[in-house]
Amino acid sequence: MSSGLELVTNAHVLPETLPTGPERQLAVMTWSGAGQWLHRKASLLALDRASDLALLRMEGPPIPPLKISEAPAQEGQSVAFMGFPIGGALGYSHVTHRGLISSIAALVLPPPTSQFLTEKSVAQLRRGNFQIYQLDATAYPGNSGGPVFDPETGELLAVINSVLIKGARETALTHPSGISYAIPAAQVSALLQDNKR
Repeated sequence: MSSGLELVTNAHVLPETLPTGPERQLAVMTWSGAGQWLHRKASLLALDRASDLALLRMEGPPIPPLKISEAPAQEGQSVAFMGFPIGGALGYSHVTHRGLISSIAALVLPPPTSQFLTEKSVAQLRRGNFQIYQLDATAYPGNSGGPVFDPETGELLAVINSVLIKGARETALTHPSGISYAIPAAQVSALLQDNKR
């Protein structure tokens, strides 16, 4: 059972060089319930770059934790996800999107020929694959690390990870593909289990 102080997000949303020393800290924002956002200090408990997940612990009072679904999501299942699309550019306003799981596939598929091999893809193949959900839904920059949940039960099914981009990165805003990817909750459970305190 979570204490309500642990948060899971994507590893890629954290700075490349993590802050050190008492004057440089991570921070998260939580909804106060009184109509405003609170900035709270946070510390990094675990970082799993292979699954692109990070576990943080925030200071202050606990928030109600999401229950992690014990059953894996299924193709065709309706989902909802939350986040802050486009970050703080338009102000911090959380948005809820709806969609469905259109496919469950391996995170890394071997390239068709060696000319498509990259250092990153070879490293991932060596680490091994895990399943990732493809969502028929549009996520934007700023949705990364947001929860994907069952709209009926509220249980966590996955964590938003990335968006399929058809051209340059800027096209994610102007011409979204409508295809997003999410890391299954089983990876979140494994991260929490490995870091029980």
